[in-house]
Amino acid sequence: MKKALFNFSKWFVGILFIFSGLIKANDPIGFGYKLQEYFSVFHMSFLDGWATGIAILLCVLEIVFGALLLLGIFRNFVVKGLLGTIIFFTFLTFVSAAFKVVTSCGCFGDAIPLTPWQSFSKDIVLLLLIIYLYIKKDWIKPVTEKPGLQSALFAAVFTASLLFGTFTYNYLPIIDFLPYKVGSNIPENMKIPEGAPVDEYLIMYDLKNKKTGETKTMSDKEYMGKEVWKDDNWEVTGSPSRKLIKKGYDVKIKDLLITDASGTDYTKEIVENPYYSLVVVAYNLNETSENAIANINALALNAAEQFNIRTVLLTSSSARDAEKFSKRMKLFMEAFYADGVPLKSMVRANPGVLLLKNGTIVNKWHYHSLPSFDQLTEKYFSK
Repeated sequence: MKKALFNFSKWFVGILFIFSGLIKANDPIGFGYKLQEYFSVFHMSFLDGWATGIAILLCVLEIVFGALLLLGIFRNFVVKGLLGTIIFFTFLTFVSAAFKVVTSCGCFGDAIPLTPWQSFSKDIVLLLLIIYLYIKKDWIKPVTEKPGLQSALFAAVFTASLLFGTFTYNYLPIIDFLPYKVGSNIPENMKIPEGAPVDEYLIMYDLKNKKTGETKTMSDKEYMGKEVWKDDNWEVTGSPSRKLIKKGYDVKIKDLLITDASGTDYTKEIVENPYYSLVVVAYNLNETSENAIANINALALNAAEQFNIRTVLLTSSSARDAEKFSKRMKLFMEAFYADGVPLKSMVRANPGVLLLKNGTIVNKWHYHSLPSFDQLTEKYFSK
């Protein structure tokens, strides 16, 4: 029985750490955004520029610790590393849950969204299992006793996980779990399907007793059902608030608004264009790759001249900065504006390019992997 519990703990912890690390390493930029939320909470925003690098490193550590646990090598180092890691993550998820400062911990990236309390509960279970493994570490047996082979296995796991995170950073996630993945239709993702359940709320009143000074909060149903409104001793203070009691259908894209410099809404015109169009996403023009923008600009010019294809630039930078950038780079594409959150979800690159047709994302590219105009012509434009 003890052996079975030990083996379960080892395999469960090892596989979960590998899975968690791989999911986040699949999208290190997204994990980096999540770390920036934590940096803001702990007043450590000076680390924002290092967020993606730290994200990749944390993913590598998770994968390495999980793999080495299953391989049974460097057990003292591994169990201490696992214990330190899970204590750190448990602290973060507790802060998120207790103080409602980060709505999702990003434990499994965007693949499996968890609420803060779900994340904390998961970490508590892992903490208990890892403490058990730490106590029973002498039971961990290596797949090989040869030091040279053990070092080679460690090097292989470390290198493979580091290369994976570096690759997805430079060439987009292998699997896209975001609502702007290839093949998705943006207008459809912005709608609530007919008949879908909607959010249900209670209206909450803050009440104060004029005689005793007692205060309490109750819902509108309780307020009316108990006929509290008939009691002159109780008065409603402040403004009523809403309390969510049942979550309805969650619209996949709820925050996309594309405007021009004057604030005119161009969302529908841009995302529902029935013809091919290129959408260049550069959420921060101060940090974007200017060489990539120049190459995309040349591609956009050729696409317009030969196939009358429209190219727009979406950014969250100010209109003033965008105008200066456009003049300096002699941009052919039109500039429009959107919030940085949806732009960062569209494509994990700055800049990145989406090919749209009738609202559907036909394909998208990191600027490192953007095809040439001839390749785009052969595969898309000429058909």
